Amino acid sequence: MASSPLTADTREALIEDDVFDGGDGSTGYQVTMYRGSDIWENLTVAEHAEPIFIQTTAAKVIAGFLTFLALFITCHQIYRYLRCYNKPSEQRWIIRILFIVPIYSFDSWLSLLFFENDSYYVYFNTVRDCYEAFVIYNFLSLCYEYLGGESAIMMEIKGKTIKGSVLSCTCCLVGKAYTIGFLRFCKQATLQFCLVKPVMAIITVVLQALGWYRDGDFSPKSGYLYITIIYNISYTMALYALFLFYQATKSILKPYDPVLKFLTVKSVIFISFWQGVALAIMESIGFILPTYTKNGEEQIGVGTVAAGYQDFIICIEMYFAAIALHFAFPYKKYMQSKYSNVYLLYHSY
Repeated sequence: MASSPLTADTREALIEDDVFDGGDGSTGYQVTMYRGSDIWENLTVAEHAEPIFIQTTAAKVIAGFLTFLALFITCHQIYRYLRCYNKPSEQRWIIRILFIVPIYSFDSWLSLLFFENDSYYVYFNTVRDCYEAFVIYNFLSLCYEYLGGESAIMMEIKGKTIKGSVLSCTCCLVGKAYTIGFLRFCKQATLQFCLVKPVMAIITVVLQALGWYRDGDFSPKSGYLYITIIYNISYTMALYALFLFYQATKSILKPYDPVLKFLTVKSVIFISFWQGVALAIMESIGFILPTYTKNGEEQIGVGTVAAGYQDFIICIEMYFAAIALHFAFPYKKYMQSKYSNVYLLYHSY
C-alpha cells in the first residue's frame, strides 16, 4: 500500500491504493491524515464528491439576499440623514459609521463569490480592515462632538474620582481623579488601533505574496502568529480605552443614548475579529479542513475555507447590524430639528 505526503508540516498521506467502489458507479480514495505518528483524520475523497456548503449556490444566494437587505436598510437610513443634513458637525461622523454595513457586507459577499480563488480573501479582508480603523476614529470623534470637545469634557469630569470595579478591571485606579492625562490616554489608546489595523493589513498582503502568511498557521515560521499577537494587543487596548472613556463620560453622554451606540459599534468591529480567531483555532485543531480534487489533491487551502465561513457569517451579521444601527442612530432626531428650524424661520417674519 503506497502513500505519498501531501504537506510536510502535517505529514498528511494519501493512500492511493485504497480505491473503493461507491456502489453508484463512482470511485474514490481513502485519505489518511497524520500528525506525528498518530492518525489525525480519515477522509473519503470521492471523484464526484459534493462541495462544502459555502461552495454551493444556496450559500451564495442566502449571503447575497441578506447583503442586499442590509444595503437597503442602511442606504435608506443614509439617504434620510442626507435629506435632513442640518447638523453636519454630528451627522458626517454618523454617516461614515453607517457605511460600515455596505462595505463589510458587500466586500464579504464578493469574497465569497471568489471563494474558489485561493488567497483572494486576503485582499478583500484588507478593505474591511482599513475601514474598521476609520470607523473607530469616526466614532470617537462623534463622542467628542457630542460633548463639545476635550476642554468641555474635562470641565465636566474634573474633580470626579474613578470608581474601581473587578468587572471593569479598574481596581488599580480606584480613588484616582480624572485628569487630562487620563482623557488623552483613552484617546491615544483608541486611536493607535486606527494606525495599527491598516499597517498590519498591508503587511499581511505583502507576507501573503511572499508565501510567509497562511490563516490559522500558528507556526513560529508563519507571519500569522505574530500578526495575531499584535492584533490582540491592539484590539484589547482600544476596547479597554473605549470602555474607560464611556465610564468617565456616561453621565454627560446620557442624552445621546450611548449604550446602544457603544455596544453596536464595538460588536461590529471586535466580534468579527474574535470570530476570525475562533475559526483559525478550529482550523488548527482540524475541525475545518481543506477541500480536495477527485484525485485527492488539495484544491482549496484550509485557511481559505475558514475565511469563506467568516465571509458567510459576516453577511448574516451585517443584516442584524443594519437593524441595530438603525435604532442606535435614529435620523428622526434631525428631522425634528429641521422642522423646528423651519417653524422658527416662518414665525420670525
